[in-house]
Amino acid sequence: MISRKVNNVKEALEGIQDGQTIMLGGFGLCGIPENSIAELVNKNVTNLTCISNNAGVDDFGLGLLLQKRQIKKMISSYVGENAEFERQMLSGELDVELTPQGTLAEKCRAAQAGIPAFFTPAGFGTEVAEGKETREFNGKMHVMELAYKADFSIVKAWKGDEAGNLIFKGTARNFNACMAGAAKITIAEVEELVPAGTLNPNEIHIPGIMVNRIFQGEKFEKRIEQRTVRQRS
Repeated sequence: MISRKVNNVKEALEGIQDGQTIMLGGFGLCGIPENSIAELVNKNVTNLTCISNNAGVDDFGLGLLLQKRQIKKMISSYVGENAEFERQMLSGELDVELTPQGTLAEKCRAAQAGIPAFFTPAGFGTEVAEGKETREFNGKMHVMELAYKADFSIVKAWKGDEAGNLIFKGTARNFNACMAGAAKITIAEVEELVPAGTLNPNEIHIPGIMVNRIFQGEKFEKRIEQRTVRQRS
């Protein structure tokens, strides 16, 4: 069995260069590849186009790359809790392409499946559809969306094996699963890396054939965007 294990995050991110397009999994601050993002900051790569559901918060996640102006374009579904993201977008410093959340997920999944384009009713009649082909299906208008083209996809999993098989946990499955295998090279950062053959095949979400490099991360912070607690009665 082919081993896709690399020793650390530095080896995993080898080859990432200025000006490339990178997918980053996660939902809010849940399931984001923390170690990989920190290494991108250390590598000081610039002019990146990042495809991610959102951009973390000011001082965590993709917010760290935004602080250092390493991202030239964000493709995401919403601004989220990141004030710096909002500021750069409104000031024109950052090129932003806001995409309906379901469409963003499907554009990743289409790339994963090798499908070049698809039609969706989401966004028809809005600025989302400007400049795009539209067509009627069953009496309803649809917009043609192209699958994403990315150089690297960086995903985060709860558990993985050395062959690249991945298991996600809870909400961390959002966007990580559809981004695995959706770029030229997929990098998987996992909380626990086990020998090949250890995982229950019935529990695997993404097969190793979709992963090129896998490593075990460390010191996951797992922050919460908005912590809410019930008032004591």
